[in-house]
Parts: sequence; C-alpha cells; structure tokens
Amino acid sequence: MINITLPDGSVKKHAAGSTAMDIAKDISEGLARNVISAKFNDTIIETTTPLEEDGALVLFTWRDVEGKTAFWHSSAHILAQALEELYPHVKLWVGPAIENGFYYDVDLGEESISDKDFKAIEDKMLEIARGKHDFKMREVSKSEALSYYQNKNEYKVDLIENLEDGTITFCDHSTFTDLCRGGHIPNTGIVKAVKILSVAGAYYKGDENNKMLTRVYGISFPKQKELTEYLAMLEEAKKRDHRKLGKELELFTFSQKVGQGLPLWLPKGAALRERLEQFLKKAQKKAGYEMVVSPHIGQKELYVTSGHYEKYGADSFQPIHTPKEDEEFLLKPMNCPHHCEIFNHKPYSYRELPKRYAEFGTVYRYEQSGELHGLTRVRGFTQDDAHIFCTPDQLDEEFKNVIDLSLYVLGSLGFENFTAQVSVRDLETPEKYIGSVANWEKAENAIINAAKEKGLDYVIETGEAAFYGPKLDFMVKDALGRNWQLGTIQVDYNLPERFDLTYKGSDNEMHRPVMIHRAPFGSMERFIALLLEHTGGNFPLWLIPDQAIILSVSEKHEKYAEKVLKYLENAEIRALVDNRNETVGKKIREAEMNKIPYMLIVGENEEAHGTISVRKHGGEDLGSIRIADFEDLVNNEINSTLKSF
Repeated sequence: MINITLPDGSVKKHAAGSTAMDIAKDISEGLARNVISAKFNDTIIETTTPLEEDGALVLFTWRDVEGKTAFWHSSAHILAQALEELYPHVKLWVGPAIENGFYYDVDLGEESISDKDFKAIEDKMLEIARGKHDFKMREVSKSEALSYYQNKNEYKVDLIENLEDGTITFCDHSTFTDLCRGGHIPNTGIVKAVKILSVAGAYYKGDENNKMLTRVYGISFPKQKELTEYLAMLEEAKKRDHRKLGKELELFTFSQKVGQGLPLWLPKGAALRERLEQFLKKAQKKAGYEMVVSPHIGQKELYVTSGHYEKYGADSFQPIHTPKEDEEFLLKPMNCPHHCEIFNHKPYSYRELPKRYAEFGTVYRYEQSGELHGLTRVRGFTQDDAHIFCTPDQLDEEFKNVIDLSLYVLGSLGFENFTAQVSVRDLETPEKYIGSVANWEKAENAIINAAKEKGLDYVIETGEAAFYGPKLDFMVKDALGRNWQLGTIQVDYNLPERFDLTYKGSDNEMHRPVMIHRAPFGSMERFIALLLEHTGGNFPLWLIPDQAIILSVSEKHEKYAEKVLKYLENAEIRALVDNRNETVGKKIREAEMNKIPYMLIVGENEEAHGTISVRKHGGEDLGSIRIADFEDLVNNEINSTLKSF
C-alpha cells in the first residue's frame, strides 16, 4: 500500500500501482468524470500513470490552469494528426499549449494553409476527437526514436539528438504518434469544440536565419457553449484593440521612417500621458520620492557592472562607437544602473535613508520584429521607474508603502480585480541569477512577509524572478477576463553589491543598502494600451483627453457656446466646441464615436436661461441644468474615482 496525500491534508491508502483516476473514482464518481489531469509530487503526470510510492497528489479539472494546459496540449496532438491526414507531406516540429489554446509549428513543403482551410481542419479534428482515443505514453530509446523519424522529419530528429537516452517518450492516440514529454487528458472524446484561429509564419527555433515554418493557432473546449462565448469575447476584444482605438481617438501612431516599435505620441495621447505622469508624481511627492533625470545612453561599462550586458547584451541595440578609440555606449536598457550612480554621488548616513529616486525614464530594447505588437511590445518605452535605497531594517515598511502606492494607482484607474504574484528564483537553474543564496533568501522572505501583512491574495511562481532579485507583480484581470501583469516591485541585494553602494551606520561602520525597484505602471506604453482595452476607450473622467463637447444647434448659438467653453476652461474642465453646420444628431453620433463623456447641447432655450442640455456618452439624458451644476457634477464624478493618496 502507498500513502496518498491530498491538497486538504488528508491521507488515503491505496494499492501500489493505483492511478490518479483510480483515486479520483474512490473520492467520488462525479469528481472522476471531471478530472482531466494530475500532478504527483510536483510533477505533471497522466491520469493513467501507476503510482508506486508515497506522495502528494493534486487532481485538475477544466477549471484549473493545469487542467486547461493538459486539455490544450492534447488538442495540439489532435491538430497534428488532422494536419498529417489532410496534408500527407507535412513535417511536424513542436505544438505546445499557450495561455489561450495551442499551436503547432509545421513545415508544409509546397502547400499552404489559409482561412479557407480552417473549416476542413476543424471538421477533421472533431472527427478524430469523437473516436474517444486514449492518450498513451511510452518510453523509447534514443535509437528507436531516431529510427522512427529518420529520413522523414529532420525537425524531430534535431530535437531527439539533444535529448538524453532514458528520458525520451512518445505519445500515441488513434493511429498517431508524436514525440512528447507528457501531460494529457484521458482521451480525445473530452474535446467537444474546436476552432482554428489563425496561421502565421514562425522561424524554426525562432532564428531568422532558419526556415520559415507555418504556425497554426487553435483553441478547444469541453463544451460548444464555451467556444461560442470565447468567440464572442474575441469579437469584443477586436473592438477594444488598442491599435484600433488609438488610431480612432488620435492618441498615437507609428512610422516606418522612424522605425518599427518606436511609437509617436499625438497631441491627445501626449496630453493623456502627461496627466498619468502628473497623477503619479503627485502621489510620489506625498510618499517622499524625489524626481531625477538620467540620460538615454550610458557607457557600456555601466551595464557590464550591473550585469545587464551579460544577460541582455546580445539581444539589445548594439553598442554605439564614438570617434574616440575603444569608447562604447549603449542605449539605456534599464534605469537602475543610472540611479545607482546617482546614489553614489555622495556619502550617506543611515539617518538620511531611505532615498527614493523616481524618474519617467525611456529605455530601449531590441525586440524581434515578429514580436512587436502595438504599444504592448515596443523597442522604446518609458518606465515610471523608482529605486529606493534603504537600510535592511527599513525594508519591510518601505516595501509595504510601495504596495499601498501600487494599489492606489490600480484602484484609481479601475483595475480592481487582481492577484499578487510573488516571483522567486528556480533553484534548479542557479546560473540564471546573480548574487548570493543568502541575499536571495532574505529578499524572497521580505516580499512574502509583506504580501501576508498587507492581506494580499497572492501566489508564488517559481522561476519568474528577475536575474538580480525576486519581485511582486500585480496580475490584473481586465473587463474581458484576460490576465495582464501590471506594476512590479522588486527587492535587490545584488546591484548595491555590484556598484559598491554604502552608507554609514549608527556604529560608524560602512554598510550596504538594500534596493527596491518599483514601477506601478510598468511602462507607460503598455499601461495605456491595456487601459484602452480595459475601458474600451472610455477612460476615467479625470484622465480622458476631452471631458465634454459643446454642440451648438445653429450658427445663432455659437457665441453662447464659446461663453460656455470659457466658463468650463476657467473651471479646468477640458472641453471643445462643435460649431459645424451639421445637424445636432450627426454631432452627437460623432461625439459618441469619439467616446466623449458629456455632450452639452446649446440652443435658443439654453441661451435664454443660461443653461446647457446634458447628454452622457451612451445615451443617458440628464436634462437642462446650470453650467455651475455641471461643474459640480464633473468634480463629484472625478472625486469619486480619484481619491487622494
């Protein structure tokens, strides 16, 4: 008998050789019907894998992330089989599950796939799924694996040649076999609905020098209803796409002459950015931050010292060579090395700490052209960066204060639904990180303790830490239910070491400060993109470029419209006038399209009584009110969302 520990701490005895599905059936038949994946002793297993030793078992259903991963990974196998049957000369490479669905990279030879072919692929996948074929894993030797793929798939051969004998497994279902590490649902019949979403080009191994393969994206569900809902969400997401809205609202643009991934901010977008900056600067000032400014470039040696060049140098913009021999500069990939040198400009006593330096600093990273995407993935972006240099005794309070600031920022912008993610190092890959084990342990414990004390709903993610320290990320759910990482706080014992930062302690000895990296927005570009999609362009009233538009009924009322505008400008309400010789109905429709929160209609009756007729974006009619009452209405709405920090 073996002892199986369940997530609630209970221990059940089972015969050695029992499977996860056997144990699920023992708990309840209802649970067994819903279990599609399992984890044993922190390793994902098949539900049919015999368990031969004591251990901790977790059972996953479709509702769990791990369950969806197994479901979509298995669906990628079904897609691969469908492609082999429809395109006999296809060569498969890899097909992982992704955040929403799966893809498979394939070499189609002389053939191609377009959206006209999607229906045939979907039909073939559903035909395979209805066969209720079991997914079966089996171990094979390296020689067997190579023999299976030799002379028919050089991509799989290349994968196998980099694997160790004794670690290679195949997965079989129906008449299909694939090289696979495992993690499947019990059988294909659980897949009830599929959709091929798109095709794209993908370089083999992500290398531009290699052959371009075809990447087929798909998604699947255990119920047709869920697919229908997902496709409806995708349609809504298209309407909210920040690239579409940014163009319609005239916020930003791109130019091939300027360069890929380098956004150009138009007047309305620049004004919106400025309001976001001023909003955070005001809160930062209250929290004791000091603004600093650093250059857009730095000597290569600066980033060698920080470790950024070693970790990211190959993927960054290449060094700038000056007329002076052997002198090299880099476009700034991070602000933190510059801030370390700002701290280093004079000696400090413990009485002068913490020092909190903040900067809206633009940084540059050479993202691959295929990975660029609107404002969410760019090559030049501005971080709302700050670095706090404090004593070890101050770390806990400072970290919690940064949490408070981050929560204020998210709350003021309507991001109420979030989870905190504590990102720690992966003990299996110590080469990915710099610094001592002792410092890493102190930093990780500081973050976990602060998250607990602030009562955050948090999860711990192994391997997601920055190379120089662990971090706390805010994973926000938007209006469409999508998860995004917004805002980060990192504890760093390593850069103070590398830059030899010191302060004089109460014992008159020199000590090393602790460094906190902090960016509530993350990057201005990405934050605005996500805010656009979250709000659908209907920004909070305090932030939106135009808060009101005055619509004159005819030319006779233009002077009164200008009088109303002057009053609103004096009240610091952002408004504009539409005096065009168009019908009021057309003016309202265009104001609705431009997502202006308030339409103020002025005609003969309004001019006679010194009032305005107010219509809200979306169609609500607030009737005729005094201009001063409208001023109060706007201020009350702003104050209800933008609370003081």
